[in-house]
Amino acid sequence: MSIALRFTPLFVALAATMPFTAQADDESTEGFIEGSSLKLLSRNYYMNRNQLSQGKRDNKEWGQGFIGKFESGYTQGTLGFGIDAHAMLGLKLDGGGGTGNSSILPVSSTSKEGYEYGKAPDSFSTAGAALKFKAFDTELKAGDLFLNNPVIAGGESRMLPQTFRGVSLTNKSLDGLMFDAGQASFTKLYNQSGHSRIGTSYGTLPDDRESRHLNWAGVAWSSIPNLTANLYAAELKDIWNQYYADLDYTYHVNDLVSLNPGVHFYHTQDTGDALLGNIDNNTYSLHFTVGVGFHAITAVYQRVNGNTPFDYITQGDSIYLDNSQIYSDFNGPNERSWKLKYAYDFTGLDVPGLTSVVSYSRGELDLTKVDPNSAGYGETWYNPDGKNAQHWERDIDLQYVFQEGDFKDLSVMLRWAAHRGSQGYSQVDNNVDEYRVIVEYPLNIF
Repeated sequence: MSIALRFTPLFVALAATMPFTAQADDESTEGFIEGSSLKLLSRNYYMNRNQLSQGKRDNKEWGQGFIGKFESGYTQGTLGFGIDAHAMLGLKLDGGGGTGNSSILPVSSTSKEGYEYGKAPDSFSTAGAALKFKAFDTELKAGDLFLNNPVIAGGESRMLPQTFRGVSLTNKSLDGLMFDAGQASFTKLYNQSGHSRIGTSYGTLPDDRESRHLNWAGVAWSSIPNLTANLYAAELKDIWNQYYADLDYTYHVNDLVSLNPGVHFYHTQDTGDALLGNIDNNTYSLHFTVGVGFHAITAVYQRVNGNTPFDYITQGDSIYLDNSQIYSDFNGPNERSWKLKYAYDFTGLDVPGLTSVVSYSRGELDLTKVDPNSAGYGETWYNPDGKNAQHWERDIDLQYVFQEGDFKDLSVMLRWAAHRGSQGYSQVDNNVDEYRVIVEYPLNIF
């Protein structure tokens, strides 16, 4: 399976800005074996999506996942060589045909008498590896990759993570700057064993056609203390070009009080064969957080300017918007939304390791402006009765990480979400109560 890099105009224009300097890098001399590590993460995941809409079945699944990652160091010399490898195993603990399809476990397409059972297998697994090369401050990886940036980020919100097959290139020659570029042609979804082409979360591709690959390039800047910025561009071939920018600053008023404003912005434009139809979408979110001791209160405003939803890759976490919640992303066509969030660190009550987050989000959409003939979005999003469609979501997170003893670093997270929509919104999404219990234990073998 070819993972050869195709240098499109978008990739060349941005990747060519990367500086390649001959600065010494101590990490390149650490040695292939001496610099290696092996880590194992055990993740137990229960998910219960209680469907409140008439005729909908509840989704309940429980699984045990194991993720093992080996990362070698680099061989010594001007050009260092190394290898990263991983293996994942998912075990079904509960989830029958009538309650499956929560996205924790794979779904079978086996059907009988026209009825799709969707029964998950007892286990599923995957493994992969990537070759890596390092010269001075530049690193090249080719193979199966864990990626995390605003335009292509592997989903980490389920039992097993999402991975990509392709090539990545990073450079850190300049202090406070990281240049990043690459291409991915396939993805391993978090509830699957095999690989597939990269798709989109909200669009429906016509005639079983697929995008061949996603190219990206960007820069992350952090030269000034407490101030960060990112600038990225991506091309999902024959679907869209997507551009991203953000700015985040934390100002410490004193030892007790801090202020944190920030903005995220995406522009998405159709490209090539435009398999999802016409797209011209500007989406942004603004947040402002006030921290006082162990308390933090955040206000968010988010806006989608466009007659299509803000879309991103299937199952990905590449939606760096402040109102992306446990269940809904509040990213529908022409959507305006806001959120209030309160976070508390129980270290203030002498319970270190215990944290909580409570939030409420609300959105309003005009679905009458969606093109009913849109190849990718018309069937799902157009609604002649959806001029004032509304929905809201309440979320609660409670997490405890053991600080010492035999269970040190073991974490237990409880998540709850309630989502409700008006009649004009009901064709887009469901009314649900969702419960998740996630238990993780990381183990550094060496």
